[in-house]
Amino acid sequence: MIRTVIIGYGRNGSTMHAGPLERYSGDFQVAAVCDIDAEARDKAQKRFACPVYEDYHAMLAEIRPELAVIVTRSHQHAQMTVDCLMAGVNVLVTKPWATNVLDAQRMIAAQKVTGKMLLPWLPARFGSDLRLIRDVVERGDIGRVFEIRRSVTTFGLRCDWQTEHKYGGGYLLNWGPHLIDQPLQLVKSPITRVYGSLRQIINPGDGEDNLRVIAHTDDGVTVMSEFLIAAGPYPSWVIQGDRGTIIAQGDKIHVHRVQLPDHVGANEYRSQTVETEYTLDVSGNIYGDEYEIYPHIARALRGEEAYFVPLDEALRLSRIIDAARLSSRIGQEVFI
Repeated sequence: MIRTVIIGYGRNGSTMHAGPLERYSGDFQVAAVCDIDAEARDKAQKRFACPVYEDYHAMLAEIRPELAVIVTRSHQHAQMTVDCLMAGVNVLVTKPWATNVLDAQRMIAAQKVTGKMLLPWLPARFGSDLRLIRDVVERGDIGRVFEIRRSVTTFGLRCDWQTEHKYGGGYLLNWGPHLIDQPLQLVKSPITRVYGSLRQIINPGDGEDNLRVIAHTDDGVTVMSEFLIAAGPYPSWVIQGDRGTIIAQGDKIHVHRVQLPDHVGANEYRSQTVETEYTLDVSGNIYGDEYEIYPHIARALRGEEAYFVPLDEALRLSRIIDAARLSSRIGQEVFI
């Protein structure tokens, strides 16, 4: 059984992480919970009948856990991760695992020094729509992919710390890890250049709430990730290939396949095509099911399988996010 502590027992800590830790009590033991809020500590103590702490340093020293699950404000992730690793504790850190590349490199350095496991939390890699789309792409149903667009729209207002940059807020760090990393699972070549447009439209604070990130791979695939202040129906995915297109909206994925003729006459304006279509139903969580992911975490900690987010890929994501932030500031594309 993996002795586990939770650092941060707010909305996500008490649900997305505490839930599977509670269910899989044969794999995990919640040995302690840390939160700066007294009410949150009281709720955790009643739920798990475990010690609760206001100071995570004291908790690490007294409990000596095997795993720390860090679910605090984004600007705290890096230092807390380093402190836990240096205390000899494996770390699962929620997204964004780091607010910038320098923090990410500092975390990786601590992992290398200690030899403990550092597990960035990117649950959208388990997304139900991504899995279906990846199968379609890998079968070659739409040919060679040359453009991928991943979009989320909302008109919802936020008034919490996620609207303030000083806490690591803003939607680039909040939504970017989902919307940038997911389409990267469909490309093979590295990203070489990035353009970012970050704007604040309706939310208070100083954090962006409307973003568009355009990344280009070495082999010519364009990946567009966007969180938009927009209403009405809008596709969540559009993947263009040289033999068809995938369009996902709601709980449906529509795959349009095109067959081109072998030859086109010199005098023809445009060739005739043969088009077919099929539809896939999406069920499950498009941002990943934590109750599926946590058993994998237990197996990874026991050395039975590799963790699903390699550190070099998490660092790649941080480089893209940093480049998008810089690009938006200077108004031009950034090479990475």
